[in-house]
Amino acid sequence: MVRSAWPLKARVGDDGETEENGSSTGTSQPDFLCVGAQKGGTSWLYRQLALHPDFWMPPIKEIHYFDKLSRNKRLSAPRCRDERDVCFMESLKSLSNRPSIDLESYGRLFMHKGSLLSGDISPGYSILSDEIIQRAVSYFPNLKVIFLARDPVERAWSQLSMGVRLGRISRFDVTDIDEVIRNLRSPGVSSRSYPSKIVGRWRRHVHPDLFRLYFFDDLERSPAELRRSIIHFLGADPNKPSEGLRADHNSSAGKEKLRLTDTVRSHVAQFFKDELRACAGELGGPAREWPARYGFSLLWFFIELADDIDLLVWCDWLV
Repeated sequence: MVRSAWPLKARVGDDGETEENGSSTGTSQPDFLCVGAQKGGTSWLYRQLALHPDFWMPPIKEIHYFDKLSRNKRLSAPRCRDERDVCFMESLKSLSNRPSIDLESYGRLFMHKGSLLSGDISPGYSILSDEIIQRAVSYFPNLKVIFLARDPVERAWSQLSMGVRLGRISRFDVTDIDEVIRNLRSPGVSSRSYPSKIVGRWRRHVHPDLFRLYFFDDLERSPAELRRSIIHFLGADPNKPSEGLRADHNSSAGKEKLRLTDTVRSHVAQFFKDELRACAGELGGPAREWPARYGFSLLWFFIELADDIDLLVWCDWLV
């Protein structure tokens, strides 16, 4: 289910007239959004940018302005390095009780960046409605958007593990297939588990030059190259270090995860079979390798594609 959040407030011009399609013209605005995926490397990205000299990042990783700001419970205390951080948190608090989304006020949250780059890394934005996406990118016409895609099977299991660890999901029997599938079907998990649909929805509204798709696979294989690619896309210098933080730094290492047996893994893969196929065809890159991880051969892929063509005509042509 795509969250629609609360109503959008129309922008009011200098003459008091309401501007239904107004756009931001000032410098107090985010330069980019990272819209997910949850468990796709967004915490890694926040740390890399927060310590990079070309960026000023908000003192909390996830602002959640467009999805659930008024009821957001923060998992950790905000960073408070200087007066800018304090002012940001005060401004954010004042926005939390407003009845509608005010894009102009949201943009002013980023006034503290000065000449640096800044953005909002909130994985919850991956499930925003088309209406909110369209209004946000229209108001901030130069806004860049990043999505970090992850294999749906691995991502969903990582989310379930985090949910149980944090008490958001009741502990369940991980060997009970029915229990596993029930949790996969829950709105909080299923809404974030179909990257082909998420990417398709954002691509409908964001100019191709302003949208970039990256992969968790590359974070595992070559974090330094992934860091370089993202920072370059955002317009900063990838050669500058992030205050000594290594590109392969992973604060999630060692966190408890639910045990995933081969049998359950196979059933979860079957559950996401169609999405694995869609990702391989629509996202490309490392996603092309995802089906083979679960024994879905190239032959299986083409057989599935046959559902989208007139198979009888194809067979007649062969004869």
